[in-house]
Amino acid sequence: MTTGPDSGPAGEAGPRDWGAWPDSEETRRGRRGRGARGGRARGRRAGRFGEGRETDPGGSGEGSGFLPDGPVEGSAAARGPGADPQAVARAICLRLLTMAPRTRAQLAEALQRRAVPQEAAEAVLERFSEVGLIDDEAFAEAWVTSRHAGRGLAKKALASELRHRGVDEDIVRDAVEQLDPEQEAETARALVMRKLSATRGLDPAVRTRRLAGMLARKGYGPGLAFRVIREVLESEEADNFPSSSSSMEEHDYPED
Repeated sequence: MTTGPDSGPAGEAGPRDWGAWPDSEETRRGRRGRGARGGRARGRRAGRFGEGRETDPGGSGEGSGFLPDGPVEGSAAARGPGADPQAVARAICLRLLTMAPRTRAQLAEALQRRAVPQEAAEAVLERFSEVGLIDDEAFAEAWVTSRHAGRGLAKKALASELRHRGVDEDIVRDAVEQLDPEQEAETARALVMRKLSATRGLDPAVRTRRLAGMLARKGYGPGLAFRVIREVLESEEADNFPSSSSSMEEHDYPED
């Protein structure tokens, strides 16, 4: 009778190293079983994390590294016909259009980066334009409406963004012209009002310069920018000092 795999005979005081007691056949079989199960478990864990997954691509019994991303060289799959270029182009365009609206130029650039043959790319882009999946005019109109309302961008900045995305110049001009001049002025005035409190207490010239710089970065011309800033500052002065509003110094502001 034993009390453990290495404890030695019951009732006898074993040596300091209990492992010196000889193992029974039953103990050795148990250890071999645990070792095999542990190896299989380690193999499963390694497989889950992509570690040590070696392959035998040619069936020769020799491992050749980690599993490849594509068909193994020399296999039946690798010897099969290549993918249809137009099918590849359609898949790329549909995936990009699902993520966000794109212009024709943006899609063409994406296909070029993925080495799609030009003939196949042009055929797919033309077909997508025919069915309305590509519509640069609608893209430009939506872009102007969204970016003006959300970011307060003026015509100049909006036109620059559309050109950067490959929109034709005629389409750019028609899209930005949908902005009414009065609407543009009101947006500029709202931007100045939003930043006015952050400049309060500064020298008037410094305030004007900072507010004009903010409007310039959003594409507003100097004439409109300085006119709106003057009106807002005069209105603020009149609200704070009603009796002195008529004594404000007049300045000449540049025209667009």
